[in-house]
Amino acid sequence: MASGVRRITRLAAATALVTSLAPVLGWTNLAHAQAPAGKPGERMVVDARELVYDKDNNTVSAVGDVQILYQGRTIEADRVVYNRETKRVVATGNARITESNGTVITGDRFNLTDDFRDGFIDSLRVVNTDKTRFSAPRAERTDGEVFVFDKGIYTACEPCVDQPERPPFWQVRAARIIHKKSEQMIYYEDARLEFAGVPIAYVPFMSGPDATVKRKTGFLAPKFLNTSALGYGVSLPYFINLAPNYDLTLTPSYLSRQGFLGQVEWRHRFVNGSYNIRAAGIFQKDQDAFLKSPLGSGDDKFRGSIETSGKAFLNPRWTFSWDVAAATDRYFFKNYRIRTESITASTYLQESTSTVSLNGQSADAWFDMRGYYFQPLTYYDWQKQQPIVAPAVDYNKRIHKPSMIGGELSFTVNLTHLTREAASFKELPLQKSYLIINSFPDPGRPSYALFDGCAVYQKGQCLVTGLAGTLARATAEVDWRRNFVDSIGQVWTPYASLRADVFSINPNTTQYANANVSTIADTSNEVFGRAMPAIGLMYRFPFIASTSWGTHVVEPVAQIVARPNETNSLRVANEDSQSLVFDDTNLFEWNKFSGYDRVEGGSRANVGLRYSGTFGKEAYANLLVGQSYHLGGRNSFASGDLVNTGLNSGLDTRRSDYVAKAQFQPFRGLLLQAGGRFNESTFEPQRIDAAASFNYKFLSTTIGYSRYEPQPDLGISRRREGLSISQSVSFAQYWSLRGSVLFDLDKFKYDRERYRDALQYSIDYPASYSAPLYPNTGLFQTASTSVGLRYQDECTIFDVSYSQSYADRQAGSTKDTRTVMFRLELRTLGEISYSQNLGATSTGDGVASSSR
Repeated sequence: MASGVRRITRLAAATALVTSLAPVLGWTNLAHAQAPAGKPGERMVVDARELVYDKDNNTVSAVGDVQILYQGRTIEADRVVYNRETKRVVATGNARITESNGTVITGDRFNLTDDFRDGFIDSLRVVNTDKTRFSAPRAERTDGEVFVFDKGIYTACEPCVDQPERPPFWQVRAARIIHKKSEQMIYYEDARLEFAGVPIAYVPFMSGPDATVKRKTGFLAPKFLNTSALGYGVSLPYFINLAPNYDLTLTPSYLSRQGFLGQVEWRHRFVNGSYNIRAAGIFQKDQDAFLKSPLGSGDDKFRGSIETSGKAFLNPRWTFSWDVAAATDRYFFKNYRIRTESITASTYLQESTSTVSLNGQSADAWFDMRGYYFQPLTYYDWQKQQPIVAPAVDYNKRIHKPSMIGGELSFTVNLTHLTREAASFKELPLQKSYLIINSFPDPGRPSYALFDGCAVYQKGQCLVTGLAGTLARATAEVDWRRNFVDSIGQVWTPYASLRADVFSINPNTTQYANANVSTIADTSNEVFGRAMPAIGLMYRFPFIASTSWGTHVVEPVAQIVARPNETNSLRVANEDSQSLVFDDTNLFEWNKFSGYDRVEGGSRANVGLRYSGTFGKEAYANLLVGQSYHLGGRNSFASGDLVNTGLNSGLDTRRSDYVAKAQFQPFRGLLLQAGGRFNESTFEPQRIDAAASFNYKFLSTTIGYSRYEPQPDLGISRRREGLSISQSVSFAQYWSLRGSVLFDLDKFKYDRERYRDALQYSIDYPASYSAPLYPNTGLFQTASTSVGLRYQDECTIFDVSYSQSYADRQAGSTKDTRTVMFRLELRTLGEISYSQNLGATSTGDGVASSSR
C-alpha cells in the first residue's frame, strides 16, 4: 500500500460500519457539515465498496457504487472524493443526485460544497418530478436553490425511447437558463423555441413559473382572433395572485377595428364555498360594423357584460348557488367572443340563462327553490316574450316501507310563479305572419320580419305559446306503490295517488299584441283549482330461458290506470308541459305529460313486451314494443290546450301509435340501436331515431338518422329528416383526424317553399322585389360540417379545425358561417389560440354586410 494511503475494503454492503468509521477516518466535517444549519449531530450515511484515506493530499475517497445520504439528498457515483482543505466534494462516473423532492440531477462530474448544496456540474441533466427536463454542458448551483445553465436546454417532453439522442418534439434553447427555486421562476436569456431541433421563434428574454407553481402573478398565454367586425385582435391576460384563496385576472384586448376591450375576473374561495365575478366592456370605434337595432347593436357606443357565479355550502345538507349574467345587448357575447358559462346554445336555441337557487337534500328528501331569467341571444327572439320565473319550488319526500301499507310513499310539492310582458304566438298551419315587418329597409337596416304572430287570432289558427301577465300554480301530490311477487314469479304493483293544483292567472291584455289572446282563450283574472285522484295496477311476468348460445328474458308488461277527466285544460296557461314525445321511455309512466301544468286524465291501459338477451361475454340485445289504450273518460291528449300539447303525439286516438326500441351489440365496439313510433293502423313510421357506433383501437365512427313526420296542429308543417356522420381516426402515434357532417334531408322542400313565397312577393311588389331563381337543390344538403387535425403527446397539444354552418332561417342565420380555429399548448410554457371567421357572417350575429 502506498505511503500515506490507507484502504478499507468490504466485500459486501456495510453501510452501518462505514457510517461509524467516517468520523475516525477524518470525514467528520463532511458528516456534520450541515449540523449548525440543520439538526445538531445529524449523521451522514455512506455506502461504498472501498474507502481511501490520503494523508498527503488530505482527501477521503469513496470508491465503487458510492451512495451517500445526507439531509434528504442522495448522491450516487463511481467515485466521490472529499478534500478536507477546500471542503469540496468531487463526484465522477455515473454521478447522480436525488433531491428530497424527487428531482434527479445527473452529470459527468460534480464539484460541490461539502453539504451538496452548491457547486459546478459538467454535462448536466436534470429530471424533475413532473417530467420536465434541463440539460447543459456546464451548470452552477448556488445557495442550494439557484441553478444557472450555460447553453441550457429546457423541455417538458420525454426523450424518444428508440432514439434518445434525437431532439425532443420541442425544446427551449438559451444562452443561459436561470432557475430560482425560492422565486419558483425560470428565466431564459437569448432563447430560441425549437420544434424537432428546428428553431422557429427567438425571444431575447422571457420568464415563467416553474412546475411547482400552482398560482403566481404574471402574464398568461396570449390569444389571437380575427373577424370582419372586430378586425385583428390580441388579448394578453395578467394574473394577480393576491392570496392563496383569491385572485384577479385583467385581460386587455386590442381590436384593430373596435379599439380596446377590457375584461376582468375576480375569483374567491372561502371555507364553505367559492364565487367569481367577470365583467367586460368596450367603447366601440366603428359602430357601422354592426347592424342597427333590432337586428344588431350598431346604435350602441358602449357595450358590455357582467357575470357572477358561485356556490356556498351552508351545512352538509344545504347549498346556495347562483349563475347570473347580463349584457347590454343580445349580440355582445357572440360578437366579442366572450366566454360565459350561462349560455345555452343549440341549433335552434341560443340564450343566456341566469339562475339563483337554494338546495337541500337528505337520504329520503330533496328541496330546490330557484329563480330564472332568460336573455335571448338571437334577433328573432323578443326579450319581452321571455318569462321571469321566481320562485320555482320543488320538494319531494319518500318514505320506504311505511307501517301498515308497506311499499313506498312519496310526497311531491311544486310552486311556480312567473311574469311576462308580451304574449307569444305561433301561426297554424304555417308561420307566415309576424308582429314587426320592415319590407322597405333603411341604410344599415335590411328587410326583416320579427316575432311570430298570426293572421287570424282564433283557436285552431293560432297558438298562444306564452301568456302575458302574472301566472302562479301550486301543486301537491301524494302517491303510493308496492311490489308483490307471487309464488310463480308474477310481479304485481298496485299504485294510488292524489294530486291537487291551485292556479292564479292574471293576464295582461293592454300592451303589444296581448289583446289578441282574448279571441283565443279566457283572459279574465281568476283563481281556480283542480284535483286528480288515480289508482292503478302494473303487471309483469318475466320468463327466463338459458340456451347453449345465450340467456334470454321475455317479460310481458301490462298497466291499467283509472282516474277522472282532466279539467280546465283550456283555462291553464301551459308553460312547462309543452314538450311531449311519446316513446319507449314514457310508455309506462302514470302521467305522460312532462311538467305540472297538464295532468293526464281518463282511464288508460299500457301494454308491452320486453326482451333482453346476453350472448357470451360481450354480446347483448334489448327490445321493447308497446302500445297504449284509452279506455274511458276524456282523452287528455286529444283535448288541445293553448299550445295543442297532446295533438299529433300518437296518444290522441283511442289506440295509440306503437312505440319500439331495440339495441344490439354483437361484439364489443359495435352498438346498433333504433327506436320509433309507428301509426297504429298503417304502421307508417311517425318518428324514427337510429344510430350505429363503432369503436376499434384507432377508429371511432358514429352514424345517426332521425325522421319526424309533420305535426300540423303544433305548427310543424313539414317533415324533418337528417343524417349525421362523425368519425375520428388515429392514423399515427399521437396524431388523429376527425370530421363530421350533418345532412338536412328535407331542406330541399323548405327551399321550394321559400321560393314560392319570394315569387309571390315579386308578383305583389314588382317595384321592390325581382323574381327569384328556382332552387336547384337535391336531397343531401349539408347543414353543418367540421374537420379537425390533432396532435397530442405528453408535452404538446396541437389542434386545428374548420367548421361551417349553413344558412338556416330557423336557426337565425341568413348566410353560411365558416370558422377556422387553431390551438397550441406546450406543457408548462403556456397555450396560444387563434380563431378567424372566413367569408360572410350571419345576420343572426348582428354584423353589418359591409363588414363581412
